[in-house]
Amino acid sequence: MRRWDHLVDRYLEEYAAAGRAATTSLGIRRELDRLGQWLKNRRPRPKLEEVNSELLIGYIRARSAFHSKATLSAVISKMRGMGEFLTREGVWISNPLRWMRGPKLDPYRRLPRRISPKVMTEIWETAVTKRSGFSRWLWVAVLGVLYGTGARRGEIERLNVSDWDRESGVLRLDGQKTGWERSVPLPALTYQCLEAYLPRRQNHLTSVGVHEEEALFVNRHGCRLSGTAILSGIKKIATRCGHKQVTLQQFRHTCASDLLEGGTRLREVQRLLGHQTLQTTLRYVQIADPQLHESMQLHPINEFVNSNPKRNVTDPR
Repeated sequence: MRRWDHLVDRYLEEYAAAGRAATTSLGIRRELDRLGQWLKNRRPRPKLEEVNSELLIGYIRARSAFHSKATLSAVISKMRGMGEFLTREGVWISNPLRWMRGPKLDPYRRLPRRISPKVMTEIWETAVTKRSGFSRWLWVAVLGVLYGTGARRGEIERLNVSDWDRESGVLRLDGQKTGWERSVPLPALTYQCLEAYLPRRQNHLTSVGVHEEEALFVNRHGCRLSGTAILSGIKKIATRCGHKQVTLQQFRHTCASDLLEGGTRLREVQRLLGHQTLQTTLRYVQIADPQLHESMQLHPINEFVNSNPKRNVTDPR
Protein backbone atom coordinates (compact mmCIF):
# COMPACT_ATOMS: atom_id res chain seq x y z
CA MET A 1 0.00 0.00 0.00
CA ARG A 2 3.00 2.32 0.14
CA ARG A 3 2.68 2.94 -3.59
CA TRP A 4 -0.92 4.12 -3.36
CA ASP A 5 -0.23 7.86 -2.92
CA HIS A 6 2.35 7.83 -5.72
CA LEU A 7 -0.04 6.04 -8.06
CA VAL A 8 -2.83 8.48 -7.21
CA ASP A 9 -0.53 11.38 -8.10
CA ARG A 10 0.33 9.79 -11.45
CA TYR A 11 -3.31 9.06 -12.22
CA LEU A 12 -4.35 12.64 -11.51
CA GLU A 13 -1.49 13.99 -13.61
CA GLU A 14 -2.79 11.90 -16.49
CA TYR A 15 -6.34 13.04 -15.73
CA ALA A 16 -5.35 16.73 -15.68
CA ALA A 17 -3.40 16.34 -18.94
CA ALA A 18 -6.70 15.51 -20.64
CA GLY A 19 -7.83 19.09 -19.89
CA ARG A 20 -10.22 18.31 -17.04
CA ALA A 21 -11.17 20.96 -14.48
CA ALA A 22 -8.95 21.35 -11.43
CA THR A 23 -11.99 21.25 -9.13
CA THR A 24 -12.96 17.85 -10.56
CA SER A 25 -9.43 16.53 -9.99
CA LEU A 26 -9.58 17.79 -6.40
CA GLY A 27 -12.79 15.87 -5.78
CA ILE A 28 -11.27 12.69 -7.19
CA ARG A 29 -8.16 13.11 -5.03
CA ARG A 30 -10.25 13.45 -1.89
CA GLU A 31 -12.16 10.29 -2.69
CA LEU A 32 -9.05 8.28 -3.55
CA ASP A 33 -7.27 9.52 -0.42
CA ARG A 34 -10.27 8.37 1.60
CA LEU A 35 -10.17 4.96 -0.10
CA GLY A 36 -6.42 4.67 0.45
CA GLN A 37 -6.75 5.47 4.14
CA TRP A 38 -9.54 2.92 4.52
CA LEU A 39 -7.36 0.22 2.92
CA LYS A 40 -4.37 1.13 5.10
CA ASN A 41 -6.52 0.74 8.21
CA ARG A 42 -7.49 -2.86 7.32
CA ARG A 43 -6.00 -5.57 9.50
CA PRO A 44 -4.16 -7.40 8.20
CA ARG A 45 -3.23 -4.65 5.77
CA PRO A 46 -3.71 -5.92 2.19
CA LYS A 47 -1.12 -5.48 -0.52
CA LEU A 48 -2.25 -3.30 -3.40
CA GLU A 49 -2.15 -6.28 -5.76
CA GLU A 50 -4.44 -8.20 -3.41
CA VAL A 51 -7.25 -5.65 -3.39
CA ASN A 52 -10.31 -7.41 -4.83
CA SER A 53 -13.98 -6.81 -5.38
CA GLU A 54 -14.87 -8.01 -1.87
CA LEU A 55 -12.67 -5.34 -0.27
CA LEU A 56 -13.94 -2.63 -2.59
CA ILE A 57 -17.56 -3.56 -1.92
CA GLY A 58 -16.79 -3.30 1.80
CA TYR A 59 -15.51 0.24 1.30
CA ILE A 60 -18.51 1.21 -0.82
CA ARG A 61 -20.85 -0.20 1.82
CA ALA A 62 -19.11 1.84 4.54
CA ARG A 63 -19.01 4.92 2.33
CA SER A 64 -22.71 4.77 1.46
CA ALA A 65 -23.97 5.22 5.02
CA PHE A 66 -26.16 8.35 5.30
CA HIS A 67 -25.39 9.37 1.71
CA SER A 68 -27.66 9.74 -1.32
CA LYS A 69 -27.73 7.50 -4.38
CA ALA A 70 -26.15 10.29 -6.44
CA THR A 71 -23.20 10.51 -4.04
CA LEU A 72 -22.70 6.75 -4.08
CA SER A 73 -22.83 6.68 -7.88
CA ALA A 74 -20.14 9.42 -8.04
CA VAL A 75 -17.94 7.47 -5.59
CA ILE A 76 -18.09 4.33 -7.74
CA SER A 77 -17.34 6.34 -10.88
CA LYS A 78 -14.21 7.90 -9.34
CA MET A 79 -13.00 4.53 -8.09
CA ARG A 80 -13.65 2.92 -11.48
CA GLY A 81 -11.38 5.44 -13.23
CA MET A 82 -8.56 4.70 -10.78
CA GLY A 83 -9.16 0.97 -11.31
CA GLU A 84 -8.69 1.35 -15.05
CA PHE A 85 -5.42 3.18 -14.44
CA LEU A 86 -4.14 0.45 -12.10
CA THR A 87 -5.02 -2.17 -14.72
CA ARG A 88 -3.08 -0.29 -17.41
CA GLU A 89 -0.12 -0.04 -15.04
CA GLY A 90 -0.18 -3.79 -14.46
CA VAL A 91 -0.92 -3.47 -10.73
CA TRP A 92 -4.27 -5.22 -11.16
CA ILE A 93 -4.90 -8.02 -13.65
CA SER A 94 -8.40 -6.67 -14.25
CA ASN A 95 -10.52 -3.86 -12.87
CA PRO A 96 -13.08 -5.33 -10.43
CA LEU A 97 -15.06 -2.07 -10.65
CA ARG A 98 -15.50 -2.20 -14.41
CA TRP A 99 -18.78 -4.09 -14.28
CA MET A 100 -19.90 -2.88 -10.87
CA ARG A 101 -23.13 -0.95 -11.24
CA GLY A 102 -24.03 1.99 -9.10
CA PRO A 103 -27.56 2.71 -7.84
CA LYS A 104 -30.12 3.42 -10.53
CA LEU A 105 -30.67 7.17 -10.81
CA ASP A 106 -33.70 8.81 -12.37
CA PRO A 107 -32.65 12.14 -13.93
CA TYR A 108 -36.27 13.29 -13.92
CA ARG A 109 -36.95 12.44 -10.27
CA ARG A 110 -36.12 16.00 -9.23
CA LEU A 111 -37.16 18.90 -11.39
CA PRO A 112 -34.64 21.76 -11.75
CA ARG A 113 -35.60 24.80 -9.70
CA ARG A 114 -36.01 28.03 -11.62
CA ILE A 115 -36.10 31.63 -10.45
CA SER A 116 -39.42 33.38 -10.97
CA PRO A 117 -39.52 36.63 -13.00
CA LYS A 118 -40.47 38.56 -9.85
CA VAL A 119 -37.51 37.25 -7.85
CA MET A 120 -35.16 37.74 -10.80
CA THR A 121 -36.25 41.37 -11.11
CA GLU A 122 -35.70 41.97 -7.39
CA ILE A 123 -32.20 40.47 -7.55
CA TRP A 124 -31.24 42.74 -10.46
CA GLU A 125 -32.68 45.82 -8.75
CA THR A 126 -30.73 45.01 -5.58
CA ALA A 127 -27.49 44.62 -7.54
CA VAL A 128 -28.02 48.01 -9.19
CA THR A 129 -28.35 49.71 -5.80
CA LYS A 130 -24.97 48.53 -4.45
CA ARG A 131 -23.07 51.49 -2.99
CA SER A 132 -19.66 50.95 -4.54
CA GLY A 133 -19.56 52.14 -8.13
CA PHE A 134 -17.23 49.43 -9.46
CA SER A 135 -18.94 46.71 -7.42
CA ARG A 136 -22.31 47.69 -8.85
CA TRP A 137 -21.14 47.38 -12.47
CA LEU A 138 -19.26 44.16 -11.72
CA TRP A 139 -22.21 42.28 -10.23
CA VAL A 140 -24.68 43.50 -12.82
CA ALA A 141 -22.31 42.14 -15.50
CA VAL A 142 -21.89 38.83 -13.64
CA LEU A 143 -25.68 38.51 -13.33
CA GLY A 144 -26.01 39.25 -17.03
CA VAL A 145 -23.62 36.47 -18.00
CA LEU A 146 -25.11 34.02 -15.48
CA TYR A 147 -28.68 34.42 -16.68
CA GLY A 148 -27.97 35.43 -20.26
CA THR A 149 -25.73 32.47 -21.14
CA GLY A 150 -26.47 29.83 -18.49
CA ALA A 151 -22.72 29.53 -17.91
CA ARG A 152 -21.34 27.41 -15.08
CA ARG A 153 -19.57 29.06 -12.14
CA GLY A 154 -16.15 27.72 -13.20
CA GLU A 155 -16.65 28.94 -16.76
CA ILE A 156 -17.36 32.45 -15.51
CA GLU A 157 -14.40 32.35 -13.14
CA ARG A 158 -12.00 31.39 -15.99
CA LEU A 159 -13.23 34.04 -18.43
CA ASN A 160 -10.57 36.37 -19.82
CA VAL A 161 -11.04 39.69 -21.57
CA SER A 162 -9.82 38.02 -24.77
CA ASP A 163 -12.81 35.66 -24.61
CA TRP A 164 -15.14 38.56 -25.37
CA ASP A 165 -15.60 39.42 -29.07
CA ARG A 166 -17.31 42.80 -29.10
CA GLU A 167 -17.78 42.94 -32.89
CA SER A 168 -19.70 39.69 -33.17
CA GLY A 169 -21.22 39.89 -29.68
CA VAL A 170 -19.93 36.42 -28.80
CA LEU A 171 -18.46 35.16 -25.52
CA ARG A 172 -16.16 32.11 -25.63
CA LEU A 173 -16.61 29.61 -22.78
CA ASP A 174 -13.90 27.01 -22.27
CA GLY A 175 -16.24 24.15 -21.34
CA GLN A 176 -13.47 22.63 -19.22
CA LYS A 177 -15.94 20.37 -17.41
CA THR A 178 -17.00 18.61 -20.62
CA GLY A 179 -14.00 19.32 -22.86
CA TRP A 180 -16.32 21.12 -25.27
CA GLU A 181 -15.44 24.78 -25.91
CA ARG A 182 -18.34 26.84 -27.17
CA SER A 183 -19.05 30.36 -28.42
CA VAL A 184 -22.23 31.91 -27.02
CA PRO A 185 -23.91 34.95 -28.63
CA LEU A 186 -25.01 37.36 -25.93
CA PRO A 187 -28.55 38.74 -25.66
CA ALA A 188 -28.81 42.53 -25.95
CA LEU A 189 -29.06 43.26 -22.21
CA THR A 190 -26.07 41.06 -21.34
CA TYR A 191 -24.08 42.74 -24.13
CA GLN A 192 -24.88 46.18 -22.68
CA CYS A 193 -24.01 45.11 -19.12
CA LEU A 194 -20.63 43.75 -20.23
CA GLU A 195 -19.80 46.80 -22.33
CA ALA A 196 -20.73 49.12 -19.46
CA TYR A 197 -18.55 47.11 -17.06
CA LEU A 198 -15.35 46.94 -19.14
CA PRO A 199 -14.31 50.63 -18.93
CA ARG A 200 -15.01 50.60 -15.18
CA ARG A 201 -12.88 47.48 -14.90
CA GLN A 202 -9.99 49.26 -16.59
CA ASN A 203 -10.35 52.31 -14.36
CA HIS A 204 -10.45 50.10 -11.28
CA LEU A 205 -7.30 48.19 -12.29
CA THR A 206 -5.50 51.47 -12.87
CA SER A 207 -6.55 52.77 -9.46
CA VAL A 208 -5.17 49.68 -7.66
CA GLY A 209 -1.98 49.64 -9.74
CA VAL A 210 -2.65 46.46 -11.70
CA HIS A 211 -1.85 46.66 -15.41
CA GLU A 212 -1.57 43.13 -16.80
CA GLU A 213 -4.58 41.25 -15.43
CA GLU A 214 -6.23 39.16 -18.16
CA ALA A 215 -9.28 38.02 -16.13
CA LEU A 216 -12.61 39.43 -17.28
CA PHE A 217 -14.11 39.69 -13.79
CA VAL A 218 -11.81 41.04 -11.08
CA ASN A 219 -12.17 41.70 -7.36
CA ARG A 220 -11.43 44.87 -5.43
CA HIS A 221 -7.71 44.00 -5.33
CA GLY A 222 -7.55 43.69 -9.13
CA CYS A 223 -7.19 39.89 -9.10
CA ARG A 224 -9.33 37.27 -10.80
CA LEU A 225 -12.73 36.87 -9.15
CA SER A 226 -12.78 33.32 -7.77
CA GLY A 227 -15.67 30.90 -8.04
CA THR A 228 -16.15 31.10 -4.28
CA ALA A 229 -16.34 34.91 -4.47
CA ILE A 230 -18.91 34.68 -7.29
CA LEU A 231 -21.05 32.35 -5.18
CA SER A 232 -20.70 34.55 -2.10
CA GLY A 233 -21.45 37.76 -4.00
CA ILE A 234 -24.62 36.47 -5.63
CA LYS A 235 -25.75 34.96 -2.31
CA LYS A 236 -25.34 38.33 -0.58
CA ILE A 237 -27.35 40.13 -3.27
CA ALA A 238 -30.15 37.52 -3.13
CA THR A 239 -30.20 37.61 0.68
CA ARG A 240 -30.46 41.41 0.72
CA CYS A 241 -33.74 41.20 -1.20
CA GLY A 242 -35.06 38.36 0.96
CA HIS A 243 -34.30 35.30 -1.21
CA LYS A 244 -31.76 33.23 0.71
CA GLN A 245 -32.48 30.01 -1.21
CA VAL A 246 -31.31 31.27 -4.61
CA THR A 247 -28.28 29.37 -5.98
CA LEU A 248 -25.98 29.88 -8.95
CA GLN A 249 -27.26 26.68 -10.56
CA GLN A 250 -30.78 28.12 -10.57
CA PHE A 251 -29.65 30.87 -12.96
CA ARG A 252 -28.57 28.11 -15.37
CA HIS A 253 -31.87 26.29 -14.90
CA THR A 254 -33.83 29.51 -15.42
CA CYS A 255 -31.92 30.41 -18.57
CA ALA A 256 -32.66 27.00 -20.10
CA SER A 257 -36.32 26.80 -19.09
CA ASP A 258 -37.06 30.40 -20.14
CA LEU A 259 -35.50 29.79 -23.57
CA LEU A 260 -37.54 26.64 -24.07
CA GLU A 261 -40.68 28.41 -22.93
CA GLY A 262 -39.93 31.16 -25.44
CA GLY A 263 -39.80 28.65 -28.31
CA THR A 264 -36.06 27.95 -28.62
CA ARG A 265 -35.38 24.46 -29.98
CA LEU A 266 -34.11 21.81 -27.59
CA ARG A 267 -30.96 21.18 -29.63
CA GLU A 268 -30.03 24.86 -29.51
CA VAL A 269 -30.45 24.98 -25.73
CA GLN A 270 -28.20 21.91 -25.49
CA ARG A 271 -25.48 23.70 -27.48
CA LEU A 272 -25.85 26.86 -25.39
CA LEU A 273 -25.49 25.06 -22.06
CA GLY A 274 -22.74 22.72 -23.27
CA HIS A 275 -24.57 19.50 -22.40
CA GLN A 276 -22.92 16.41 -23.84
CA THR A 277 -26.21 14.57 -24.29
CA LEU A 278 -29.71 15.72 -25.16
CA GLN A 279 -31.06 13.68 -22.24
CA THR A 280 -29.59 16.21 -19.79
CA THR A 281 -31.35 19.10 -21.53
CA LEU A 282 -34.65 17.21 -21.60
CA ARG A 283 -35.02 17.80 -17.86
CA TYR A 284 -35.94 21.40 -18.54
CA VAL A 285 -38.87 20.45 -20.74
CA GLN A 286 -40.63 19.28 -17.57
CA ILE A 287 -40.72 22.82 -16.15
CA ALA A 288 -40.98 24.82 -19.40
CA ASP A 289 -43.75 23.32 -21.49
CA PRO A 290 -45.85 26.10 -23.07
CA GLN A 291 -48.13 23.55 -24.72
CA LEU A 292 -48.96 22.05 -21.34
CA HIS A 293 -49.81 25.50 -19.97
CA GLU A 294 -52.04 26.16 -22.99
CA SER A 295 -53.76 22.79 -22.51
CA MET A 296 -54.60 23.62 -18.90
CA GLN A 297 -56.48 26.69 -20.12
CA LEU A 298 -58.99 24.24 -21.64
CA HIS A 299 -59.62 22.53 -18.29
CA PRO A 300 -63.41 22.33 -17.53
CA ILE A 301 -62.83 24.06 -14.18
CA ASN A 302 -62.29 27.32 -16.07
CA GLU A 303 -65.81 27.19 -17.52
CA PHE A 304 -67.22 26.41 -14.09
CA VAL A 305 -65.61 29.51 -12.63
CA ASN A 306 -66.65 31.69 -15.57
CA SER A 307 -70.25 30.51 -15.28
CA ASN A 308 -70.42 31.80 -11.70
CA PRO A 309 -69.06 35.36 -11.95
CA LYS A 310 -70.90 36.56 -8.81
CA ARG A 311 -69.76 33.70 -6.63
CA ASN A 312 -66.33 33.40 -5.10
CA VAL A 313 -65.81 29.66 -5.54
CA THR A 314 -62.53 29.74 -3.61
CA ASP A 315 -64.43 30.89 -0.49
CA PRO A 316 -66.89 28.19 0.76
CA ARG A 317 -68.67 30.72 2.97
